[in-house]
Amino acid sequence: MPFIPHTELEVREMLDAIGARSIDDLFDEIPADLRAELKDVPPGLPEMAVMRLMAARAQQDHCDLCFIGAGAYEHHIPAAVWEITTRGEYYTAYTPYQAEASQGTLQLLYEYQTMMAGLTGLDVSNASLYDGASALAEAVLMAVRANRHSKSKRILMPTTVHPHYRQVVHAIVRNQGVELVELAYSRDGGHIDPASLQQYAGEDFAALVIPQPNFFGVLEEVDALTNWAHAQGALVIGVVNPTALALLTPPGAWGTKGADIACGEGQPLGAPLSSGGPYFGFMCCRQEWVRQMPGRIVGRTVDRDGKPGFTLTLQAREQHIRRSKATSNICTNQGLVVTAATIYTSLLGAEGLERVAAASHANTMRLADKLCGVAGVERVFNRPVFHETVLRLPRPVEEVLVALAERSIAGGFNLSETYPELGDAVLVCATETKSEADLDEYAAVLGAILGR
Repeated sequence: MPFIPHTELEVREMLDAIGARSIDDLFDEIPADLRAELKDVPPGLPEMAVMRLMAARAQQDHCDLCFIGAGAYEHHIPAAVWEITTRGEYYTAYTPYQAEASQGTLQLLYEYQTMMAGLTGLDVSNASLYDGASALAEAVLMAVRANRHSKSKRILMPTTVHPHYRQVVHAIVRNQGVELVELAYSRDGGHIDPASLQQYAGEDFAALVIPQPNFFGVLEEVDALTNWAHAQGALVIGVVNPTALALLTPPGAWGTKGADIACGEGQPLGAPLSSGGPYFGFMCCRQEWVRQMPGRIVGRTVDRDGKPGFTLTLQAREQHIRRSKATSNICTNQGLVVTAATIYTSLLGAEGLERVAAASHANTMRLADKLCGVAGVERVFNRPVFHETVLRLPRPVEEVLVALAERSIAGGFNLSETYPELGDAVLVCATETKSEADLDEYAAVLGAILGR
């Protein structure tokens, strides 16, 4: 709640000085029919009542056994991550616009960029975006700008990309004349069959989007897809899970030339689920496209005395230049969550992140085996996956998930609305946080529900 120090007399004196009768006069250029009263806002409460209300709200967050992934993942976050992140030096640090006053923030962002570039195998990284979905939208717009050989604004968008990401991209780019051409997935493998792209051979596309792993958890044939796109003169946008990159080939090494742009959701790197956020998006690219990258880039330099220092070297967004010349009009930097991600990645290191990824994959394989041991439950796809997979149930999936929730188990993501052709299918996920007992409990409860 803001503290407003001005008395009524002081407010009156300021209004008199500018010739206004009331504060409302300051907004008289807004048409009356556009002004709305906040009728549903309840009256103010005293501090004690607010604390009681918030405590009651907090108790509504159940500590369910969570097997939902679908873009946000429950990983273990070492206690040191947010203990350091919320120290005053980071929590209330000055924004990086004034280099002499914000060397700590700038160095942290520089280290973050270095880590993300290394993780994706690409040359440069920006200093964060709003979230994974808007990061993909920015990557699409970036590809349209960067691909000077393409005369179209057409993007090949696999239906194996997260459905929410596709909706966000459509909402952001549709009024800019960008067309998203959907690619159907293989019903057997749950992936984009490279052979299916031949129907588009010779057509003009600015870019091909490749998710790895895809929304089903399935691994795409990234080398074949990347080489096909480049042979057609299209750029390649990789949508990747940063944890998976500890095990999988990074986008910069896909195919012969590597992906041009990589983006995704950074939440797995030290951000708690927190009922949906805040999270952050990341974006990396090859050096040749750096001038088309939105957001900020922090660089390392030396001062006139030869001492190392950090400064903003690229900031091509509307906060700094004319709106019409900006590479992005989404002016958001999730700096605090990026701080946590940098500390998380530093603490785990390459070996620790690889262990997290390997344990998550192993738990998902064991979970799928246990659940498929329940009568009527079966795998939907036949290809390798990372740490989530699609299962088909013998009863309506929503009914089963409600029954699991009553037993304090968040059983997965219901695919029947976004992919109705799969029938009663559920996307389940396991990370390194799950024990053998957790997996057994899920299987036992699911068996009891289906056996009723």
